[in-house]
Amino acid sequence: MDAPVEVEYEPASVKELLAEMKDTAELLIDLSYSAVLLGSDEVAEEVLALEERMDVLQLRARMSLLMASRSTDDAEQLAPVLGVVGAAEKISDAAGDIAKVVIEEIGLPDAMRTALPDAVETLVRATVHDDSEYVDWTLGDINLETETGVRIIAIRRGGDWLMNPDRETRIRADDVLLLRGPNDGISTVYATATREAYDRTEPVEAGIDDLERAVDSIVLMKNMSELAVDLAYGSVLFDSEDVAAEVAELEAEVDALQSRFEAWTLRAAARVDDPVSLRGLVQLGASTEEISDAALEISEGVLRGLGTHPVVAEAVLESDEVIVRFTVEPNSELDGVSLGAREVKTETGMRVIAVRRPSGETGDDWVISPGPETELRGGDVILAKGTRTGAERLEALVS
Repeated sequence: MDAPVEVEYEPASVKELLAEMKDTAELLIDLSYSAVLLGSDEVAEEVLALEERMDVLQLRARMSLLMASRSTDDAEQLAPVLGVVGAAEKISDAAGDIAKVVIEEIGLPDAMRTALPDAVETLVRATVHDDSEYVDWTLGDINLETETGVRIIAIRRGGDWLMNPDRETRIRADDVLLLRGPNDGISTVYATATREAYDRTEPVEAGIDDLERAVDSIVLMKNMSELAVDLAYGSVLFDSEDVAAEVAELEAEVDALQSRFEAWTLRAAARVDDPVSLRGLVQLGASTEEISDAALEISEGVLRGLGTHPVVAEAVLESDEVIVRFTVEPNSELDGVSLGAREVKTETGMRVIAVRRPSGETGDDWVISPGPETELRGGDVILAKGTRTGAERLEALVS
C-alpha cells in the first residue's frame, strides 16, 4: 500500500474544490459499478486512485472552510457546506468499497453481470496506443459521439485527470480514456484507440429466483441512489425544498429495498453451493445504500431551512457536468411530445432527471426519472444533467 499523500494548508478556492469533488464523486459511481460489470481490476484500480484524490480534496476543502469561519453566523452558514464535503467523501468511500469487491476477489455471482448492463451504460478504460489514428486529434476532429454514440467522459494523463473533456481536447499517446456508450460503438472506439480487439462480457443467468430478486434489487437501488445524488445537487443549486424532499423519499425507498435485498440474499445463500460467493453482493448492497445516505446529506441544509450557501450553488453550476432547470414554453418543440419521440437524450446529450408539473390548487406533481414515454407539456419544469453544450441544445428545444 502506498504511503498517504501529505497535505498542508494552502489558499484555495472552496468553489473550485467543491466543483472538482462533485465531478470526482459522480465519476467514481460510474467507474465502480463498471468495474463490477466488467470484472476489471484495471477500472477498479482507477477507482482507488480517484478515491485517494478525493481524500486530499476533502481535507483541503475542510481547511479552507475552517479558515473562513470567524463567528457563529459564519458557522451556521458554513455547516451545510461541510455537509456537502462530507457527503462527497462518503460517496467516494462507498465507490472504493465497490471496487474492492473486484480487486480483492470477494464473492460475487456471475449473474450480476447479466443485470447490470440494464442499469449501467457500458464504461470501458482504454489506453491510447502510439500508432492509434486518434493521436494528436481533437475530440471535435474525431466527432466520436455523433459517429459512434460513444463519449469520452474523462482522460487520465499521467497523474492528472481531465473531467468531461470538450471538443478542443487533444488526445495524446498513452492517455487513458474512459469511454461510455453502446457496446457496438465501444468495440469500434476501443479497437481504434488501443489497436486491440474489445472483449465483451457474455451474460450469465442466475438460475435461482431469490438470487435474481436480490440482483434486481441492487440494480434498482443503484438507479435510485444515483438519481438521489443528481436531485440532491439540483436541490442545492436551485435552493428547492421540493426537490430536497424527493431526495428524502428516494433515500427512504432505498432503505426499504435494502431490507428486502438482505432477505432475498439470505434465502439464496441456502441454495447456492458456496454461500461465501455472495459476500460481494452483500457489500455491494451496503455501499449502494451509503450513496443514497450521502445524497440526503447533500440536501440536508435545504431540507432544514438553512438555505444554500452561494459557494455551493456556484460550484454545482460550474462543475464539468452541469445540472440545469428549464421551463417548457407553450408551442416550443417539446410541448406535447414525449422524450423518446423527440429523442431528447440523443439530440442534446442531456439526461432529464425529473419533471415538475404544476397542477393548480393540489400542488405540483413530480415525475422522477422520466422515461422515453414521458410526455412534456407547456409549463412543465424539467431538471436535466449533462454538458454545457448539451444544455444549450436543450434550452433551444424548450424555448
